[in-house]
Amino acid sequence: MLTNASIKALVAASVVSLSGCYIVPVGPDGYPAAYVPVTPAPFPGQAGAPHQGPAMPRVLHARLYPANDLASQTGMVSGTVTNMMTGKGRFQLSYAGEMLTGEATRVSGDERKGIASAYGASGAFMSCEYQMNTPLQGAGNCLFSNRAKYKVHIGN
Repeated sequence: MLTNASIKALVAASVVSLSGCYIVPVGPDGYPAAYVPVTPAPFPGQAGAPHQGPAMPRVLHARLYPANDLASQTGMVSGTVTNMMTGKGRFQLSYAGEMLTGEATRVSGDERKGIASAYGASGAFMSCEYQMNTPLQGAGNCLFSNRAKYKVHIGN
């Protein structure tokens, strides 16, 4: 027969054994917050390790080098592209003292080619065409509203 003391001991043992729970922070993608994929997803048809889980967005540097006399007056321009790893990205750069922001999108039917557009508060704009060698590296050409031409290199 169970006594009050033995019931209390059983309850105490049960509480102690159930207190070993862990709380793990989870990101918006459903993976633990500390999870970082090691390898980006390869392009279709490109050999690579199997990808585990959704790819995390990656911030890439964009460096624009002058390609005509007008662009040489401003010199090299740098910015960032946040590759969402979904065929879309966010593009941001400072040009002639103005912040231009926009987006980059892969061209339908060719996962390596894309276009990028950005716009500033004064009405300045730019558009680029690029081709990615990998999901994290590429190159192309950009034209600004003042007719300045640049060669863009994307990647870290």
